[in-house]
Amino acid sequence: MECRGRSLLGHSLFSTPPTPCSLPRSVWLGCSSVAESLCALRCVQSLPSSRAHNQVLMTVMESQNNTGDVSPKKTTVFKFGNGSVAGSRKRMSQGNFEKEKDLCIQLFDQWSESDQVEFVEHLISRMCHYQHGHINSYLKPMLQRDFITALPAQGLDHIAENILSFLDARSLCSAELVCREWQRVISDGMLWKKLIEKMVRTDPLWKGLSERHQWEKYLFKNRTNEVPPNSYYHSLYPKIIQDIETIEANWRCGRHNLQRIQCRSENSKGVYCLQYDDDKIISGLRDNSIKIWDKQSLECLKVLTGHTGSVLCLQYDDRVIVTGSSDSTVRVWDVVSGEVLNTLIHHNEAVLHLRFCNGLMVTCSKDRSIAVWDMASATDISLRRVLVGHRAAVNVVDFDDKYIVSASGDRTIKVWSTSTCEFVRTLNGHKRGIACLQYRDRLVVSGSSDNTIRLWDIECGACLRVLEGHEELVRCIRFDNKRIVSGAYDGKIKVWDLQAALDPRAPASTLCLRTLVEHSGRVFRLQFDEFQIISSSHDDTILIWDFLNVSTNGQPERRSPSRTYTYVSR
Repeated sequence: MECRGRSLLGHSLFSTPPTPCSLPRSVWLGCSSVAESLCALRCVQSLPSSRAHNQVLMTVMESQNNTGDVSPKKTTVFKFGNGSVAGSRKRMSQGNFEKEKDLCIQLFDQWSESDQVEFVEHLISRMCHYQHGHINSYLKPMLQRDFITALPAQGLDHIAENILSFLDARSLCSAELVCREWQRVISDGMLWKKLIEKMVRTDPLWKGLSERHQWEKYLFKNRTNEVPPNSYYHSLYPKIIQDIETIEANWRCGRHNLQRIQCRSENSKGVYCLQYDDDKIISGLRDNSIKIWDKQSLECLKVLTGHTGSVLCLQYDDRVIVTGSSDSTVRVWDVVSGEVLNTLIHHNEAVLHLRFCNGLMVTCSKDRSIAVWDMASATDISLRRVLVGHRAAVNVVDFDDKYIVSASGDRTIKVWSTSTCEFVRTLNGHKRGIACLQYRDRLVVSGSSDNTIRLWDIECGACLRVLEGHEELVRCIRFDNKRIVSGAYDGKIKVWDLQAALDPRAPASTLCLRTLVEHSGRVFRLQFDEFQIISSSHDDTILIWDFLNVSTNGQPERRSPSRTYTYVSR
């Protein structure tokens, strides 16, 4: 078969004269339909074959039959590199198309996968946009794979479970509705149990709820008869979410149950410091004693005596209680027996604050100095370094592995290297002496006798925000990932939104969430967690503000007034 004429595109892609070709696929690489491809193949079959010289230019011309024939007649012109015409072909009937298609498929099946892909790419490149859309719709379902169903069929259930274990609760609910096989994988893999366990490991609020509501005993166990089915954990999850929402609402609205411990000091009144855990509260009093209270019954379990001055600061762990006093000494006590294990005599005046962790202890004093101690054991404590730089009493210290942070009545916060004890920088901004601070990660939060709270970036020394609202000296302050809680000499405890405070766009009206008013004297110290605040005061009481177990027995809810104040930039 022979065709005459020139390429309709008016140019040739290849200038090399045709030579024998042994690979018919090369002729297909420009055809826009299966029929045209077959036509090209038949034209080339009459030529000598050589794989090295099979270069052709293929152009297509489509014309509609003017006689009214509903089936289009296509003419394909194949022009070789030397200008000669290979042949032409018209598809006259549907029957011929089917035969030609079958022949094309047979030839296509004989090629390698890479050759097939190359041919299809060329074929698609010659199609119009509508045809591309049709092919895309055809390919989409072919590309989809239900791997969650397929993996167990291959004995790979654990991989399917591991994939689904990365889903959050909402997505896991949706996955259960996909099909029965997905639901089976989720159930057999105990994925709701694993999701709750992950939250308990990473979120203190979840961990606290698991302990208080006693469903922790069903977690972190392998499959045994004691472990409930997956459905138990599925129904437990929304109950936990409801509990969390209730607690958050209680914090926002000031709803709480209040318990009061009357310390009944014999001489001078006042509770200067405290720390608590799930079982006990340990407090340091103005009357020189240390009292240990049962957290459930609120009864005094033990009284430790030995200091000759007021107990101004304390910290304890599983083994020891360390206390600092206005008698200038630091004492170490056995947390179980209450026996005095060690007495450190270094400071010349009252020990105002102390912290210890991982074998390191830092104390500060009214004598303007900071002492850094190595704690090998309760009885083996040696002085490493004395830090001097403040011009007034050092009221508070805090530290981690990187920095020691101290605050003083000289209105400054100083930052020191923990490893070398060298001075790093000073944070300036408070207008009067600083009474309290907490340091964690990059954030320092401080309270001052200028009645303000400041948030600082410790790395650059910048003041990020000033919180105003207290009417007297801010004596104690603590923060976690959500809140700042402060206590002041005005007898009030304020709860602040930490995330809003760190956002410069947040209006001042959103910063103070609640003001708690129950103490009748100055608030000296407080500690809090996700469920409660425990505070101590000059009024000789310890108050427990419980935001978890809020009474709903018909008694009026105890609420504290909400107050907001204007933010003033310094």
